[in-house]
Amino acid sequence: MLSALVVSIIEQRLSELIINTSPMSGGSINQVYSLQTAQKKYVVKVNSKSKFPQMFACEATGLKTIAATATIAIPNVLFFDDAGEESFLVLEWIESKRPSQSSFNHLGQQLAAMHTHSAEAFGFDGDNYMGSLKQSNIKHDTWAAFYTGERLMPMVKIAVDNCLLSNRDEQFFEKLYARLPGLFEEEKPSLIHGDLWSGNYIIANDDAPYLIDPAVSYGHREFDIAMTTLFGGFGRQFYRSYHESFPLAKGWEQRLDLWNLYPLLLHLNLFGAGYLGQVRDGLAGYV
Repeated sequence: MLSALVVSIIEQRLSELIINTSPMSGGSINQVYSLQTAQKKYVVKVNSKSKFPQMFACEATGLKTIAATATIAIPNVLFFDDAGEESFLVLEWIESKRPSQSSFNHLGQQLAAMHTHSAEAFGFDGDNYMGSLKQSNIKHDTWAAFYTGERLMPMVKIAVDNCLLSNRDEQFFEKLYARLPGLFEEEKPSLIHGDLWSGNYIIANDDAPYLIDPAVSYGHREFDIAMTTLFGGFGRQFYRSYHESFPLAKGWEQRLDLWNLYPLLLHLNLFGAGYLGQVRDGLAGYV
């Protein structure tokens, strides 16, 4: 249930009276609610301030960074604040529908346009979160160095420390680190969403795609494409329109498992050994 203190602060910040709140499904990390006022409907996300410091500040930064590209829509960020032991984020409500071939076409084109936005280095100006785990964005000159040092190595360490990966698994990852530069073509950094599974896009009633829940950085754009394949939910027209707009390097399909090692390691660390087989299978293809 949304606390009275959170409701009170939101009403003050909006200068609107909240007449109804309803929990929403799909939030595995945060508590998510719809808010109805006499004027509008909103989304509010709530979590522990002490367990996840600055989580919503990071999310707001990510959304605003995507918005600044003027390539693809995001729900407008109204504000984020603290309420006692909780922190919360208030977002625009987007009326949504099921995706169609047309909406997948728009999503592919607009994600490709977002990926044309670049930076001088791989990384980001601050760390953020992937799910409920902190994500380091220390900058590197190459994607190989960034993906190894700021993505794989931290996740592998957590998994080994918690006995979710064996020492033998760790040795195989060390082989991958050495081989990684020869497994793909370096590109200039692209602004990537960073957590692009099917639960993190919305198709509005006017067919416009919206991105939500980002874990942004400047990275290799194949990473975003790989994650779209991890749990399904993206139609063929999405891949067709993306490739027509911004063609991927030869062999990209053979690298999907390579980039999906990071989200699979994260799921291993968050949800347990049920993901171990997928991690090992993915790793085996490259070592």
